[in-house]
Amino acid sequence: MRILIAAAGSRGDVAPYTGLGAELRGAGHDVALATTDTFAPLVRDAGLEFRALPADPRAHGGATGKRELMRAAAAFITDLGQGFADAVTDGTELLLLSTTTAPLGWHLTEATGTPSLGVYLQPTAPTGDFPPVVTGSRSLGRHANRMAGRFALRMADRVYEQAVAKLRHRLGLPPASPAETRRRQEQANWPVLHGFSTALVPRPSDWRPGLRVVGTWWPHHDAAEPLPADLEDFLNAGPRPVLIGFGSMAAGDGERLSEIAVRALRRAGLRGILQAGSAGLAADGDDVLTIGEVPHAPLFPRLAAVVHHAGAGTTAAALRAGVPAVTVPVTADQPFWARRLAALGAATDPIPFRSLTAERLADALGRVVQQQTYARAAAGGARHMATEDGAGQVLKAVQQLTDG
Repeated sequence: MRILIAAAGSRGDVAPYTGLGAELRGAGHDVALATTDTFAPLVRDAGLEFRALPADPRAHGGATGKRELMRAAAAFITDLGQGFADAVTDGTELLLLSTTTAPLGWHLTEATGTPSLGVYLQPTAPTGDFPPVVTGSRSLGRHANRMAGRFALRMADRVYEQAVAKLRHRLGLPPASPAETRRRQEQANWPVLHGFSTALVPRPSDWRPGLRVVGTWWPHHDAAEPLPADLEDFLNAGPRPVLIGFGSMAAGDGERLSEIAVRALRRAGLRGILQAGSAGLAADGDDVLTIGEVPHAPLFPRLAAVVHHAGAGTTAAALRAGVPAVTVPVTADQPFWARRLAALGAATDPIPFRSLTAERLADALGRVVQQQTYARAAAGGARHMATEDGAGQVLKAVQQLTDG
């Protein structure tokens, strides 16, 4: 089957689909991944065909207030919608749509008759179990959580309004609002497979049929490729270090964060690895090493703890490795994942990014490394995740479509 996966956003919004795509390709499917040019090397390294989507989330960065953020998101989505139709070739037999691309992909399905499946990295359907993940708020109670979830969907509909209007016009479809289209998909019980672990988010009992939590999709990496020599030497030179990194977050805060990180590590008496990321973390010393992009899978099991921004992928990778964490959420869904990890007992209570100090970080690191309850909870989460096969569940769903 010729499958097109469509994903857009930051690295964490795209990388999991490289592993999912590689699994599908290994099962005999012809797989292309449509995303922005930035991630073309990730796609090709996984052995997948790359198809370019025109939008670049960085082009609309710098927004701070809620209205500015909404306008920036709408501009990004409108750019995305303009080129989405070009990525779907005549031979495409199945669309796999991410959270970001689904509200555009539905219209392509309508225009071409190509079937589609949702492959989401975040829970988006309203539920009484928790509030919308993008709000960063704590539980409001079951009724209020559901109301907030429905409101969040309406806000998302507004972000897609202009993009959907332009896309439907291009495809020769009659006008239809994002809200109308979303309700049709829900009424048709459109299937969505969620690529995260039930160790972190059990499937809500009040979700409609067709919404499933199947387990994490892991970014593709070559298991035979060794870690960089300087990193391997550092890991072997003493006790297990702590990794500190913020992924694609915190651009421009590198100097402040590097100073906080080094002071915290030394205050806690720990060796550390700083992962540069978008923030540009950097430090030198016998007890500190700075690294660039390194796959999580071979590195995380060799650490004492991970300090991270609580992106969905990093959160899952730390838990899979059985390594406790200190979370410093920055924005979007990160406070949600940070609280999930803490509720599991595998991380300390989150430290909000703007409240981060060397003293708070050192105190959290001391607790997470010295108190074995955190490591035991992380190990329990890892055992749970080992029973899940997220990519395998997608393969089964695709096979059911093929058989049907």
